[in-house]
Amino acid sequence: MNRRNFIRITGASATSLLVANYLKAAPGGSAIIQLPDEIELLSGNKYLPLRKTDGYNWTYKDVTVKLTKLTDAVSIHIQSPSTPLTELKFSWRLPFQKQAKALGDAWERTYADLAFRSVEVPGKMPWYTVVHDQNNTTCFGVKTACNSFCSWQVSNGRLQLNLDTRNGGDGVLLGDRTLHAADIVTTKKQGSENVFATVRRFCRQMCDKPLTVAKPVYGINDWYFAYGNNSADLILEHTALLAPLATSTSNRPFSVIDDGWSQGTDYTRSNDKFPDMPKLVGQIGKLGMRSGLWTRPLLAKQGEKKNLFIKGRGEVLDPTLDENIQYIKNIFRLYKQWGFELVKHDYTTFDIFGRWGRDMNQTMTDSGWQFNDRSKTNAEIILNLYRNIREAADDMYLIGCNTVSHLSAGLFEIYRIGDDTSGKEWKRTKEMGVNTMGYRMVQHRTFYEVDGDCVGLTTAVPWEKNKQWMQLLAQSSSPLFISAQTAAVGAEQKAFIKQCFDDAARPQQIAEPLDWLENQFPSRWKLDGKVVTFDWD
Repeated sequence: MNRRNFIRITGASATSLLVANYLKAAPGGSAIIQLPDEIELLSGNKYLPLRKTDGYNWTYKDVTVKLTKLTDAVSIHIQSPSTPLTELKFSWRLPFQKQAKALGDAWERTYADLAFRSVEVPGKMPWYTVVHDQNNTTCFGVKTACNSFCSWQVSNGRLQLNLDTRNGGDGVLLGDRTLHAADIVTTKKQGSENVFATVRRFCRQMCDKPLTVAKPVYGINDWYFAYGNNSADLILEHTALLAPLATSTSNRPFSVIDDGWSQGTDYTRSNDKFPDMPKLVGQIGKLGMRSGLWTRPLLAKQGEKKNLFIKGRGEVLDPTLDENIQYIKNIFRLYKQWGFELVKHDYTTFDIFGRWGRDMNQTMTDSGWQFNDRSKTNAEIILNLYRNIREAADDMYLIGCNTVSHLSAGLFEIYRIGDDTSGKEWKRTKEMGVNTMGYRMVQHRTFYEVDGDCVGLTTAVPWEKNKQWMQLLAQSSSPLFISAQTAAVGAEQKAFIKQCFDDAARPQQIAEPLDWLENQFPSRWKLDGKVVTFDWD
């Protein structure tokens, strides 16, 4: 097999954005892209080239990178017995047309930062990149549940894939084991499908086993009017206000208790405002809703032993320690015993890396710290944490918030795709909510159920704007959660909430943004088979 017959790109024809010399038609209407032109290793502040040995293996001192062709992917395996491994960079000379635009994903939630941008604009695109030019769409990515943090760059006539293999802020110490770092997958437009359809198909290719819900999830959450100043009485008041508006007898909504219920940082104990959690669950059920709960699993409770913390990361539990994993699993088992049917777990990305996703453009975290177990990559450590949470949760639905996107797919039924919306200002809801729905609906039910966050229904936010946001969520087929201040719920609002609950409770067509190629906050949508235009400004 020669170097051009290596990476298969599932597609409909040999037409591509790439220079013809780098493509070759293949049986079944697919196309082939060449092996990487270069593989480099980050050493200090410099990238050093690896030497290609037999076409499938590259080496530098004791570092070996091996590529293996699979049915629909190229598998990357790395050995590095003594060299601390931080990053590897794969490069292809693939000149794209100047007018082409590229879209990437986000490490965790989005921060009003996704859009199709010129391929000449530098910057890392986490997990995958979609390159589009007129009628051509080509996608490059890695399969979900990979063991490194992977990002792409398209600029200066080159396509680059970066594998971050750090442990904490420093290089991982693999020792004698081989790291299965990632599996590269690619595709291109088939037939007459539009960009949205191509990317959704590509997301299915990246995620072998998405985890979704049996019935649509919808309901209420107290955060965007209480902001932590909640109580059992307030939760029951909120539930009693909105439960009568949900008329589905086969799919009841959720009442999610957000932050403010725990005794400090001890998420196994409720505070005086929530005296009896099992009783509260029963009271919510009598009002006609199912119970959900917010938690922050990696935050150490007050007085915890310091040897259980991540070194140099403050009072954050180290997920490489078995004692901490068992503690976290017991937290979720406790919630199950209390009677909760849904748990929203938050902050694992920030607690581990000390940064929000928007601040991970150059590096994921500060250098100079490591986990207690230095033999695993950050991605492996986080995957192990998520898998243990999944196991302990049993049949409870899980919402991952501030979790790592590509590592959440297939493990959590629901994923919070954007930063917080707001019950205080419309601008934030537009930026964090509309943008993330526009660019991550392609992942809906191909990775997980995407959650665009709540409608903060308060007197501080204009109803005419919140009404549109509520309609988009309710008719998108994704989860709808409403945080409703009592003073903001009049007869008109109740009638519309009832309609939106009816929509959200039933299966629907997946919403499609129609102007996402040119509008960072898509205003034209196909909802339940109809075209709807919104005025977000």
